Amino acid sequence: MFKKLDLENYKVILFAALIARLIAVVFSQGYGMHDDHFLIIESSSSWANGTDYNDWLPWSKGNDGHPEGHSFSYVGLNYCYFAIMKLIGFSDPKVLMLFNRLIHALASLVVVWYGMKIAEKISTRKNAVTIGWILALLWVMPNLSVRNLVEIAAVPFLVFGTWMLVKGSKSSYLLIGGLFIGMAVSFRYQIGVFAIGLAIVYLFKKELKSFFLFSLGTCITFILTQGLVDGLIWGYPFAELMAYVTYNMKEGTQYLPNSNYGMYFYVLAGCLLFPLGILMLIGFFKAARKFPLIFTPTIVFILFHTFYPNRQERFVLSILPYFIILGVIGISKFKEGSFFKRIEKFSYRAFWVLNIPLLIVASTMYSKQSRVESMYFLSKNKTETKFILAEGSATGNLSMLPKFYANNWSLNIFEITDINQLKSYNVPPIFDFIYFFDEKMLAERIEFYKKMYPHMQLAKKCNPSFMDALLHKINPRNSNEYIEIWKTNYQFNKVNK
Repeated sequence: MFKKLDLENYKVILFAALIARLIAVVFSQGYGMHDDHFLIIESSSSWANGTDYNDWLPWSKGNDGHPEGHSFSYVGLNYCYFAIMKLIGFSDPKVLMLFNRLIHALASLVVVWYGMKIAEKISTRKNAVTIGWILALLWVMPNLSVRNLVEIAAVPFLVFGTWMLVKGSKSSYLLIGGLFIGMAVSFRYQIGVFAIGLAIVYLFKKELKSFFLFSLGTCITFILTQGLVDGLIWGYPFAELMAYVTYNMKEGTQYLPNSNYGMYFYVLAGCLLFPLGILMLIGFFKAARKFPLIFTPTIVFILFHTFYPNRQERFVLSILPYFIILGVIGISKFKEGSFFKRIEKFSYRAFWVLNIPLLIVASTMYSKQSRVESMYFLSKNKTETKFILAEGSATGNLSMLPKFYANNWSLNIFEITDINQLKSYNVPPIFDFIYFFDEKMLAERIEFYKKMYPHMQLAKKCNPSFMDALLHKINPRNSNEYIEIWKTNYQFNKVNK
């Protein structure tokens, strides 16, 4: 009895979620994909150090005087974080990211706690407990929670705002709910579709007061974070939003086109593994009519992304908690003794058997390890490094190197994907280091460069993590390369022609 009561205690569930996320804070280093690092960390940390990595700001030399369509809300908060950390004396890139992951991990607990509160309010405590454990320990959650993906960073605001709307019809609840959901929209513009879905529910139910107060709260936050901030930076409000809309109307539809119209349902169901994910999908639609305030904005969000040509798996992650909430509630409606009820019991057991090993692997995964370690090496290098040659002639491809981890924003990285380029490439006077990507033909490539730099010395070998290597083997598009660093020793800087 004590054990059962303990497992149904919300605080116990929250504590389990915290432990899982703290493990990810410590071990899940690196970054997941391009956007969560180069569009967030590189930009914000460079601002804190007096530069502008992406040339987003109008006063930067590389900016053409026009916004590029990136909301400054989330990247701006990261800038504040890096500026404060610099002020109090923290500069080591890995230490900075450790605390950054910790902040995100703590914020993600909001999703677990208020996900349970929402479920209990609209359903039963039993369902809320089930939902709480899944939100706490779902294999992808801790890893995603410590990343800088804007799709995930917006979720705590979105879930808390939804809780305020579900909590009751008091004016303060509706206004506060709108304020927080407005912040989520400010983080990621596409979440505005979710907000529109909520407004549709209020209008359809003819709850005009709720519609007005919710919309007012959403607009207040959005105007302050987008209208005021952009006005101060660009001289007119909503500059980045307008640039974002313009870009997506003209070019966004051609970026990563995907004709898989069922992709987002596959992703949502896939996160819950087989066969529970299939039952969750059934439960999600089964709960539709009874819980329109949750279902309508969620399905509107999914359908919008489904019919927009640019489809990427991460886009749907913002509404994963709602899919779980409605899925669990929906499958709990299966009649006792029915075929689906028996499948439900088996599915939950199978889920936990499969989920726990995946949770351990995902929560301890060091992503993009070779790239991070190769640049972190420079932050510990005692000599000032100015010029790096990234050598990718083995495959003809190169991955971007994260300057943030080098702690050197004046670093110049030159890229070569064909050795023959050296005959006409504008080579700087001296390369301090050569970064050889991939092990293919590595000995031959090194010998070629030794003719130019006879005193070259091996400085460091940077291996991809086990999971990086495995993902690359499964899908070569995951370019998690081995990187070998050689120091040129400065003596010879002529290219034989």
